[in-house]
Amino acid sequence: MKTLSRPATFWVMMKSGAITLWISLRTLFEVYRGRFQREVGDRRLRWWSRRLIEYLGVDCQVENPHGFAFQPGVRYIVMCNHRSLYDIPLTFLALPGSIRMLAKKELFKVPIWGAGMRAGEFVSIDRSNVRQAKRDLAEAREKMESGIILWVAPEGTRSSGDELLPFKKGPFRLASETEAVILPIGIRGADAVLPNKTLRPTYGARVEVHIGRPIDSRDYEDDVRRMMADVRAQIESLGGY
Repeated sequence: MKTLSRPATFWVMMKSGAITLWISLRTLFEVYRGRFQREVGDRRLRWWSRRLIEYLGVDCQVENPHGFAFQPGVRYIVMCNHRSLYDIPLTFLALPGSIRMLAKKELFKVPIWGAGMRAGEFVSIDRSNVRQAKRDLAEAREKMESGIILWVAPEGTRSSGDELLPFKKGPFRLASETEAVILPIGIRGADAVLPNKTLRPTYGARVEVHIGRPIDSRDYEDDVRRMMADVRAQIESLGGY
């Protein structure tokens, strides 16, 4: 494992940006023509994720000791620790299904990429506006009922230490409001691929994705704090904290 030189870093960033732009434009074109298919979007996201991982020679191992598998007709939210931007493509590769990120609303304002995310069925919930939050929640539930699996980082942002950051209540309220099953995920080693607060990636890092036991939000009624504690305990263990 080695830190890339500045020229190599620039080349990786250029290639990564180019394929991100390409899948965004392709998705927007298909939606505009009325030809977008979710299955095609799934394959495109996994192709994009695989390329990002290959550019940096990441060795990714998936551990699923409980034999978890998504069941049709169940609403799911994947919750994951967040030490690197590469947590997202690593999850897309580790799990099957139509996984989409629950993204910050600011990301949808990014030219082309933001529009491509929305066209590709990514979800955002604006809690600062009550009316918009209700519409966003209804959209999220509708997408989940149609088979979309949401990915969210309950820490809210990337961490750089040896401990999980405090969890935000929002994702757990969403799970409760949509009666979703939470799948805890712990990723170990992603911070070696691209550490927080730097743009200098490393080549040849080894990453482990540990899949936990599902947690049904309906078992908690309105006890969000207890749900948060149980999910946090799993992610801490799975993530090797």
